[in-house]
Amino acid sequence: MGKGRNTAPRDTQAVCAERELEEKKDAAGAREGQRRRQSPAERSRGGATKSPLVDAAKRCVARMELWPGIWPVLLLLFLLLLFLLPTLWFCSPSAKYFFKMAFYNGWILFLAVLAIPVCAVRGRNVENMKILRLMLLHIKYLYGIRVEVRGAHHFPPSQPYVVVSNHQSSLDLLGMMEVLPGRCVPIAKRELLWAGSAGLACWLAGVIFIDRKRTGDAISVMSEVAQTLLTQDVRVWVFPEGTRNHNGSMLPFKRGAFHLAVQAQVPIVPIVMSSYQDFYCKKERRFTSGRCQVRVLPPVPTEGLTPDDVPALADRVRHSMLTVFREISTDGRGGGDCLKKPGGVGDARL
Repeated sequence: MGKGRNTAPRDTQAVCAERELEEKKDAAGAREGQRRRQSPAERSRGGATKSPLVDAAKRCVARMELWPGIWPVLLLLFLLLLFLLPTLWFCSPSAKYFFKMAFYNGWILFLAVLAIPVCAVRGRNVENMKILRLMLLHIKYLYGIRVEVRGAHHFPPSQPYVVVSNHQSSLDLLGMMEVLPGRCVPIAKRELLWAGSAGLACWLAGVIFIDRKRTGDAISVMSEVAQTLLTQDVRVWVFPEGTRNHNGSMLPFKRGAFHLAVQAQVPIVPIVMSSYQDFYCKKERRFTSGRCQVRVLPPVPTEGLTPDDVPALADRVRHSMLTVFREISTDGRGGGDCLKKPGGVGDARL
């Protein structure tokens, strides 16, 4: 009887121990199953190894939480800008001037981006200048500028020649594209080559770049151009003043274009663009609509001339161009009555 009474408690303790062990195994299995069902990112939170990408994402979220009001502020600034720009456009002529010039330059860069793939089909070729001209002709309509061309019949029909023109501002591009003859490319300063998409488009169109700081290089380039004029039936457009002139007259001419014409024994075709004072003035920050007259003068022959004749040739061409410039800038159909008419150079502000 004593033996039986001692065995019952031991059997009960064994059963309890077995049940407790089974519960522990079940709990461990449940935790393992839950861990397996979790995503790698969720497991990495509790594990010893953490992903660098997860840590970076956490830091970004934490920084954004530090500035909960940044997006409303940005939206407010955007709305303020939308209100401010039209106000400046209608109330400030200076602001309107800067907006127009910014759009002018930006639009040209954008058009150059569009032109580059088309021009790249031919590679560097003077015929690509037709593509650039076609894409730029509409700009005068955007700004309400009427360009009137006179004397286009003076262009020699079937021979190379050198075009010389006065240079007032970047708006000269409008007059140039209006009257640009076939197979004609400008000679430009080398810095333009690095002007982003515009520089690449000009290079593809065959524009000739010279380094004005290196006289030796400029002379060698001019010699190559002289040969190209004769062998490839190309015309070149040169601004003999060498830089933009805002004083309403003409600076003394540099003689490179005239040496080029004499060396190649080809005629010089002077082109005069009237003053822009009627609608554009950099000093006064004014840019409105208006009219510009482009006058093509009769060609000046260079057959039989030598380098010794270049100074007199340059002075003669400049004098004829300056006379026409004063005429078309004061006749009410060019750039407005903005020039004085003394014997010296003009005193207009441009």
